[in-house]
Amino acid sequence: MAVDKPHMNLAVIGHIDHGKSTTVGRLLFETGTVPPHIIETYRKEAETKGKGSFEFAWVMDSLKEERERGITIDIAHKRFDTEKYYFTVVDCPGHRDFVKNMITGASQADAALLVVAAPDGVMEQTKEHVFLARTLGINQLIIGINKMDVAKYDEKRYNEVKEQLSQLIKMVGYKPDAISFIPMSAFVGDNIVKLSENTPWYKGKTVLEALNALTEPEKPTELPLRLPIQDVYSISGIGTVPVGRVETGVMKKGMKVAFMPSNKSGEVKTIEMHHEEIPQAVPGDNVGFNVRGIGKGDIRRGDVCGSVDVPPTVADEFVAQIVVLHHPSALTVGYTPVFHCHTAQIACTFMELQKKLDPRTGQVKEENPTYLKTGDAAIVKIKPTRPLVIENVKEIPQLGRFAVRDMGSTIAAGMCINITPKQMR
Repeated sequence: MAVDKPHMNLAVIGHIDHGKSTTVGRLLFETGTVPPHIIETYRKEAETKGKGSFEFAWVMDSLKEERERGITIDIAHKRFDTEKYYFTVVDCPGHRDFVKNMITGASQADAALLVVAAPDGVMEQTKEHVFLARTLGINQLIIGINKMDVAKYDEKRYNEVKEQLSQLIKMVGYKPDAISFIPMSAFVGDNIVKLSENTPWYKGKTVLEALNALTEPEKPTELPLRLPIQDVYSISGIGTVPVGRVETGVMKKGMKVAFMPSNKSGEVKTIEMHHEEIPQAVPGDNVGFNVRGIGKGDIRRGDVCGSVDVPPTVADEFVAQIVVLHHPSALTVGYTPVFHCHTAQIACTFMELQKKLDPRTGQVKEENPTYLKTGDAAIVKIKPTRPLVIENVKEIPQLGRFAVRDMGSTIAAGMCINITPKQMR
């Protein structure tokens, strides 16, 4: 496998029963990631059990059962290659933790494949995931209208679902003309790698062609350095080694860096990636680095490393645009849930509900609303209960997004649009 292909993180999103895992399995299978001998073993087993017609989904189920029995079949960490890219699938289970992982995970998605079952059409989670993809700044979307086999390959049904989806994605600012809609069946394999005879009315791209047609994301090397700290290790003979992923900018050996909000600074002595020393690290690189002048207790997870010249911004208060994804009652001033922003998890208080917005147009619907409920978009003022690094999404988008969690689920997703900085020096 050539590693010199550009890398893309692909989020596979959509409603819980619409066939996401079968789609991922099918992509892994069709791109040769699941070795033929594993497939062959299952095919033989299928025959002995009288399932003569080799059912692909049965293979996926068997893999799943083996995983549940504790036998791990490593499907190459959900990595697959196309002619142009190598993809890592950001796994997107139906449960709400996914929302948090997608915002703060080390795998900010570059593109999303939205899977929608033709028989059901747009469901609640479909909407939630589309809003989310948009809030998270995922600009490239492919839509697979799945289970066309169940819908008897009916072109009329495909067009109905496509129309529903076009309305939905227009609402959040995607342009339907710029997006590939693909009638598919992950179960049967229609329109995944080659155009299917079952849909003679469809002349567009296959899923693999659409994946190949994505554009490679720019690496934000021009922006100031921002590296959120995931862990801090103390290694004998070396010293303190913070670990994290470069989100923006470039880290170089010899560079003077500042850690916020701990307000500590030092000089980068060495940078390591995959157990090899490297002279510099760029966005997307997961690195460990040793800093002269930093002790083990000085910095912690949730801190952000930047250059001393343009240190990370610590917010006293900030204004954000949020979408309420799921709140059992109403969200009011004084509410203090946990905000997940890059690697930080900090309780923050809603100080003001400034404007309620129309999620379709972004126009102001109501000034100073008394509460917000599920489905509302709003501009709010937030005060962290302890120091938090966050950036203006227009300046450093990678550190301007956050998820709001409470009672084990994701309440809202948002982005920071204005900051009152804390004076740190």
